[in-house]
Amino acid sequence: QVQLVESGGGLVQAGGSLRLSCVDSGRTFSTYVVGWFRQGPGKEREFVSAIRWSDGTTRSADSVKGRFTISRDNAKNTVYLQMSSLKPEDTAIYYCARRGGAGIALSAAGYDYWGQGTQVTVSS
Repeated sequence: QVQLVESGGGLVQAGGSLRLSCVDSGRTFSTYVVGWFRQGPGKEREFVSAIRWSDGTTRSADSVKGRFTISRDNAKNTVYLQMSSLKPEDTAIYYCARRGGAGIALSAAGYDYWGQGTQVTVSS
């Protein structure tokens, strides 16, 4: 059974950093794409970044390029989202998601499994 568990959220001042983790405790990622999405108050869920497990290919939203970095640890079945230079507009619940296949989808509808989310709050 696929189970994605996020951690690492919290409260941080603008300009600060956080690292989110996503662990698949049910199965290995092996041939899938893992993505990070976020949903701010009153907003739709939006794509942040994703990584193709097989070769490490990544893709990120323009709003986070140069500030957020996605990576993976094969041995730990974990995907990380390193967030730096955080802004108040980054405040949201951050979700980890997984989809089968090699294509990196930018829409939440393209992902099959979701974690419970972790809150990130950036104060000004």
